[in-house]
Order: sequence, then structure tokens, then C-alpha cells
Amino acid sequence: MTASPSSAGRFEKIVRVPFSVCDPAGIMFFAQYYIMFQNLVDDWVTERLGISYADLLGARRVGLPTVRFETDFRAPSSMGESITLGLAVEHLGRSSLVLAIDVRGGESIRVSAKQVIVCTSLDTHKSMPFPEDLRNAIESFRTSER
Repeated sequence: MTASPSSAGRFEKIVRVPFSVCDPAGIMFFAQYYIMFQNLVDDWVTERLGISYADLLGARRVGLPTVRFETDFRAPSSMGESITLGLAVEHLGRSSLVLAIDVRGGESIRVSAKQVIVCTSLDTHKSMPFPEDLRNAIESFRTSER
């Protein structure tokens, strides 16, 4: 994924649709979007929020599992084309986060989604409040002018 200039409170990545994610018709298989969405969240936390996603899960034992997805597939993406994946924070709760995600090809929206993530302890698998540094970084992102 290649970083793209992002507007206030938005994180974007440009991705080329590789052969490996396409079906026999040469269009991106719908389930592959969810892998790209997870990669987008990983990159957002690490690159934009400045917190290592690997350390969050590893050393800190903080999980960010997805508990809900609502997805609208509007138009196909084809092998070899560049698409832009973007996310914005729609809601930040004590232990949950709602992201608005979209995929754009040219000027058209290909996919739009709402993703609910819950902060959990990887030791107990129970929800927990977001760690202070992560919460502060998310709040800062929501109001950023980058």
C-alpha cells in the first residue's frame, strides 16, 4: 500500500489490485476487501497514530478485533487498477471505535463500509478501555489538519 495525501481526520492508502485477489472474471473478489481493510487499520495505527500495531498486540497484549462490518459493494475493481482505501473515525467510545471506510476508483466509490472495533485484553479476551496513548492519538487524528 502506498500512502496518499489525506484530508483532515482521514487516512488513505493507494493500492494496486493484484491478480492474486481477483476472481476468474478479473475483478476483485469481495472477501479480499476485508483483508485490505485490516491492513488499512494496521497502517493507520502504526503510520498515522504513531503506535506500533505489532507492539500493541504483542508486548502490550491489547487487541483490536472487528466485531461488526456493514458493507455496500457498489462497483467492481479490476485487476491492475489503482484504488484508494480511506478511513475516518465516526465514533470513539470507552472501548469501541466505529470507522467509516471507503474504496474509491477514480471519482467513484466502489465500496463503503462501517467497521466496529472493540479494544480488548488479549489475556482475558474481555473488552477494556482504550489505553490513554491510543485514545489520545485517535482524538488527535479526528481533529488533525494533515
